[in-house]
Amino acid sequence: MGAALHHVEFGDGTPVLAIHGWTPDHRMMTGCLEPVFERRPGYRRLYPDLPAMGRTPADGVSSSDDIMAALLDFVDAEIGTAPFLLIGDSYGGYLARGMVAQRPDQVLGLTLICPVGTELDNAKRDVPEHVVLHAEPGILDTLTPDEAEDFGAIAVVQTAETLRQYAAGIMPGLAVADLDAMSRIRANWALSTAPESGPVFERPALIVCGRQDASTGFAEQFTYLPHYPRASYVVLDRAGHNLQIEQAPLFHALVGEWLDRVAEVSAAR
Repeated sequence: MGAALHHVEFGDGTPVLAIHGWTPDHRMMTGCLEPVFERRPGYRRLYPDLPAMGRTPADGVSSSDDIMAALLDFVDAEIGTAPFLLIGDSYGGYLARGMVAQRPDQVLGLTLICPVGTELDNAKRDVPEHVVLHAEPGILDTLTPDEAEDFGAIAVVQTAETLRQYAAGIMPGLAVADLDAMSRIRANWALSTAPESGPVFERPALIVCGRQDASTGFAEQFTYLPHYPRASYVVLDRAGHNLQIEQAPLFHALVGEWLDRVAEVSAAR
């Protein structure tokens, strides 16, 4: 059995499981997705904290396999056998791809936001150099040195608005993560059941990447496409690993269009 996951949820209807990235917590996902779903009734949104992150303790979890076991237990407990939508950001995208390999018939549609590519080792990834394309004067001066380093090292668009969203959705998780446990898990990051090892996923998908993403890049994700024949693959300029807040209107529109495609396919069944 996997560790029990703390979570928050909103709404009723078709389940949507949203998996955050490495180190932050569920607020990373509520911040970027709730503006979409608040305008779309009929979805029950489930936002768990992964083990060692947010309010979910590590409880002996020592690998991505253990985290996957916890997620599958969570699905069984909260969703059961009902079909659901799946969204994953960064490392959460890696887990989402792995979940599709294990539950291909249960996942109605898949969205991957700046997902980890084919290389798990950061040093081996095909990524661009970090650049800042737009910065409001003095924006980093409002932060502590540690906060300025965290935000400045990843943000391509450094404005009061992107900082506000970063502070609300990402900083809180960074502050409470169990870094010792995460180091233990990081040593066993590869899933035993590899993503894309199952049957081709023929339901609607969205893969959205940042052109200036220096963390996971955009090129490796293109190689996913043969496995996801109904996937839109989108690379947004003026966007890094914080794509969901740096290009929020476009991100919201893309997720909405994906939901339309999923609904269309579901209605035709």
